[in-house]
Amino acid sequence: MKLTRKVKEILSWYESDNPGTKANLARILMTGKLGGTGRMVILPVDQGFEHGPARSFAPNPAAYDPHYHFELAIEAGLNAYAAPLGPIEAGAASFAGCIPTILKVNSSNSLSTTKDQAVTATVADALRLGCSAIGFTIYPGSEYQFEMMEELREMAEEAKSVGLAVVVWSYPRGPMLDKVGETALDIAAYAAHMAALMGAHIIKVKPPTEAIFLDAAKKTYQSHPVEVKDAAARIAHIVKACFNGRRLVVFSGGEAKGADALLGEVRAIHAGGGNGSIVGRNAFQRPKEEALKLLADIIDVYKTKA
Repeated sequence: MKLTRKVKEILSWYESDNPGTKANLARILMTGKLGGTGRMVILPVDQGFEHGPARSFAPNPAAYDPHYHFELAIEAGLNAYAAPLGPIEAGAASFAGCIPTILKVNSSNSLSTTKDQAVTATVADALRLGCSAIGFTIYPGSEYQFEMMEELREMAEEAKSVGLAVVVWSYPRGPMLDKVGETALDIAAYAAHMAALMGAHIIKVKPPTEAIFLDAAKKTYQSHPVEVKDAAARIAHIVKACFNGRRLVVFSGGEAKGADALLGEVRAIHAGGGNGSIVGRNAFQRPKEEALKLLADIIDVYKTKA
C-alpha cells in the first residue's frame, strides 16, 4: 500500500505517535472508496446499547445480525466499521482483514438516568480482535465528565502504547445544557477542542447549529464573529477548534432523516473542511440497497473538489 501525499501529510500531524499507531491511522485513511483522499465515511453501530434492539434494528430486521453491518460497510466501500465488543466478536473471523474496525470501549443505555458510560471493553480486546482503533465517548458538561476524562486518559495511553489509534465521541450533555446547548456552535467547538486536548486522533462531534449558548462566549463571538447562518462556516469553526485542522474530525449523521437533508449536511461538512461523516442509523435502518445508494451519494460528495 503506497500512501498518498495527503495521507502522509495527515500522519505528520501526529508527531508523538509510534509507527504502529500511524500504520493503523493510515489503514483507516487508505481503505475504501475514499482511500487516500483524507476524507472518511465510517459506519458506527453502537445504537443497540444506546437505544435498545427494537428501536435500533426493527426498521430493517436484517440489521439484527452483526454480520450485516460488516457486509454493509465493506460493500459500500467505507473506511471503517465501529461497534461494541459483542458485534465485532461475532464477525471477527469471517471478516478479518476486510475492513478496519474501531472497538467502542464504553457505552451508555436508555435505562440509565445518569450522564455517564460504563467501560465495556479493553485495549486487549481491541488487539485480540485485530482492531485499528478504540472508540471512547466523553460527555463534556456531565456531572461525571472528569471521571470519563480520566478513564479516557488511561485507555488512550494504553492504546497508543500498543499501536492503536484513538477515536473520541465528544457529546456535550449535562445539567447546565438543554437540547439547544448540546449542539450550539460554541459548545460543539468546546467539546471538539476537549477531545483534541485529550489526545484523540479522530474526533467525532455532532454538526453544530447557529446557536451560541454560553453568555461569556457570546461576547467573544460578537468581537470575533462566525457566519453562524452558514452551515459550512460553522463546520470550519469546529475544524479550527481541532488544532486548526491538525486533528481529524468527523460529524455524526444523527437521528434518522431524509436523504436530501443528510446530503445537505454532508455538503456543508465537505465545504467546511471536515474530514467526513460517521453515519449509523441513517444507513443501517434503511433497506440495504437504499443504504448503499445513500452511502454512495455521500462518498461522491466527498470525492468532489471542495
